[in-house]
Amino acid sequence: MTLTDRLSAEGYDVDTASDAASGQAKASSGNFDVIVLDVMLPGGNGFDICRAVRQKGVQTPILMLTARGQVVDRVVGLKLGADDYLVKPFEMVELLARIEAVMRRSGPTTAATATDNYRFGDIAIDFRRAEATKGGVALELSAREFKLLRYFVEHRGAALSRDELLNEVWGYNAMPSTRTVDVHIAWLRQKIEDNPRHPQLILTVHGLGYKFAG
Repeated sequence: MTLTDRLSAEGYDVDTASDAASGQAKASSGNFDVIVLDVMLPGGNGFDICRAVRQKGVQTPILMLTARGQVVDRVVGLKLGADDYLVKPFEMVELLARIEAVMRRSGPTTAATATDNYRFGDIAIDFRRAEATKGGVALELSAREFKLLRYFVEHRGAALSRDELLNEVWGYNAMPSTRTVDVHIAWLRQKIEDNPRHPQLILTVHGLGYKFAG
């Protein structure tokens, strides 16, 4: 039984990444209750991911896993912002206890409630109330624009394809054209960007889709 299978069997909703790049993108979203991060990953290492996640201001608890046992490695991980450190091989019961402990120490606030209110630059958003202001002036956003913006906020820093946005924001996998996404993002840029022709918040990722840099 894999680690993912065991955690799922314990009732956790598990999302995985198989390499450093995708792991950093997912971890940087802040959309998790806890991050279990292996130090040794294809294409990079957990230390760099931990540093990058903390530099983005993401406070999700991080539990690092490694086959290294030296004290210096544990110190490095903790100094970079990890909350706990577990050396392989380990018993599953200990991992579960460590996960429960870091989640308990982090308090009751979850990723879902943490993004109910969000501020970037002179823009403030209350997703629960569906209210947004820019420089203190109310922004008129549609329900779809609020949903699109929230998805961007919850996955900030990650490159999101048009197909993913269609599936997650519109609720289906395909349409005759992904132009729908482009049109809505153009409308959103008109409302939140200082200069929509040269966006600084919703960036185009050529050949893929978009990335939120707020």
